Amino acid sequence: MDNKLSNIILKSTGATELFYAGSIQSLWSGYGSIDRYDLTGCKLNTVVVKHVRLPQQHKHPLGWNTNNSHQRKLHSYQVETAWYEFWASQCDEDCRVPHCFAVEHHDNEVLMLLEDLDSSGYPARKSSVTKTELKACLHWLAHFHAIFMGQKPRGLWNIGTYWHLDTRPDELQTMAGGELKKAASLIDKTLNDSAFQTFVHGDAKLANFCFSQDGSKVAAVDFQYVGGGCGMKDVAYFISSCLDESACESQEKGLLDDYFKYLRQALSLYQPDVNPAGVEAAWRPLYEVAWTDFYRFLKGWSPGHWKIHGYSERLAEKVVKQLQKRK
Repeated sequence: MDNKLSNIILKSTGATELFYAGSIQSLWSGYGSIDRYDLTGCKLNTVVVKHVRLPQQHKHPLGWNTNNSHQRKLHSYQVETAWYEFWASQCDEDCRVPHCFAVEHHDNEVLMLLEDLDSSGYPARKSSVTKTELKACLHWLAHFHAIFMGQKPRGLWNIGTYWHLDTRPDELQTMAGGELKKAASLIDKTLNDSAFQTFVHGDAKLANFCFSQDGSKVAAVDFQYVGGGCGMKDVAYFISSCLDESACESQEKGLLDDYFKYLRQALSLYQPDVNPAGVEAAWRPLYEVAWTDFYRFLKGWSPGHWKIHGYSERLAEKVVKQLQKRK
């Protein structure tokens, strides 16, 4: 570890000594790493460092080594530092995020010194979920969306999520022709023009949630793609990340009922002037549109992806037909 990184950690935490405790994971496409450090001489036992180091050569697991891809990643780290510097403090225990102790920019490096959520009561990671864990994540999303409803995403993505159309021209061009491709702009516009815009996490997959030991509470990480949008984008993407085709179809109504129940509670707490029934009336029909938007991205980005299944295809066909009738 270089002296610069060591000094930043010691100064920001008040620790007297630190020790490298291991890598948590590498960042996508070789853009750095997330590492844990043990501390002594301060209240914290550990801290997590997200260390972005821009590579000399761009490597993408699926071969998307384009300038668009590189520029999108560069901006995503600028967005994440802005999130922690200016916005994250609005989150509370109902949509828990890691505390940020310091953000540093040095030439081609970015450092984010973050709370270790494992040490703060969120040590569990899940590859599959129980009903309790599903509800905990929907509860988090509902409170997040309620807190930021109506706010302008300054310093963040104007349109949140990593798959939205403006940032994915290469994938759209690669996508096979057909009615879904023709409808891509209309799908995108429908979501962007929806009433009750809020902030979306933008990458709210199961892997980005940290669970309490009993699974009843969660915290979220990875805010590279946070920005403006309709909350259904997060909800559809999250559900797609942890349920198979059959469960997506059979549990759709119940999970949306749970989400809107939590959203009503959260709006009464944070946004008492906003009518929850109006939000639900505007957003619930957009769940299928949001799902179709992500499916459209997958068809160009990774045509063999496991999320491309009959449920997605049926929703996409239904949405495209409905939107074409409105034109």
